[in-house]
Amino acid sequence: MSGALFIISIIIVAVLGLFVVPRFMMRRAISRVIGIFRQHYALDAKSARTPQDLGLGPRGFMEGMFRGRDYRPYALNVLQKGEIVLMTEDGRLYLSEDKLSASGLGRR
Repeated sequence: MSGALFIISIIIVAVLGLFVVPRFMMRRAISRVIGIFRQHYALDAKSARTPQDLGLGPRGFMEGMFRGRDYRPYALNVLQKGEIVLMTEDGRLYLSEDKLSASGLGRR
């Protein structure tokens, strides 16, 4: 009986680790990326910033080794695909508050 309980608990932990935790981390990263854009006032094409200015550029190899997974680049990609974060012709990024409120992400 205790062996079956142990196996069931391992399965539950594996499901949490594979599905629930990454989803939570992505939601949190989306909120943080939105906050970064608001903090830097990158809310229209005139005030757009580069990803490096926003601190969303790629991390170095050594920095990535000693920290956990950074979900912010993935969150930025999701926001760009949803056309919530838009890019100017010169590669700068800004947050579209109108599209954010229409998407429902801004209510969190």
